[in-house]
Amino acid sequence: MGRSKNTISRRAFFLTSLAAGILISNAALAEKTNVTDGVAVQGYDPVAYFSENAAVKGEASVTAEYNGSTYQFKNAENRDLFLANPSKYAPQYGGYCAFAVSYGDLAPVDPQAFSIVEGKLYLNYSKSIRKRWSADASGNIATGDRNWPSLSQ
Repeated sequence: MGRSKNTISRRAFFLTSLAAGILISNAALAEKTNVTDGVAVQGYDPVAYFSENAAVKGEASVTAEYNGSTYQFKNAENRDLFLANPSKYAPQYGGYCAFAVSYGDLAPVDPQAFSIVEGKLYLNYSKSIRKRWSADASGNIATGDRNWPSLSQ
């Protein structure tokens, strides 16, 4: 009987530990996203940055959820493109300022201050900050990529 209680206790401990690990793992997968008034990218259409090379305001009636955030789109076509491959269109660093992330900090962005580098969207605090960030985009991206995992928790 004592052996049976130990087996049950070990199994219960194992299952509880496993469940806690899964919850922690899932929480770690959720990336922190820069959200304003409940919307990512301040309501700008992330697909339009690529298709129009412009910051285009999305429509509140055309939305999609990704990584726990709501994104708005100019039209249903852009929304469908996003849903087919959200990681292609979502801004890097959860939509926080790429220059700030390269310095180990989080800062809001001006959606007009964007860059597309090697097929990825980066946003910056302002156009003047974007200019500074762009002077060494590859170096700032490398540093930002190293900093982002700890900042995104």
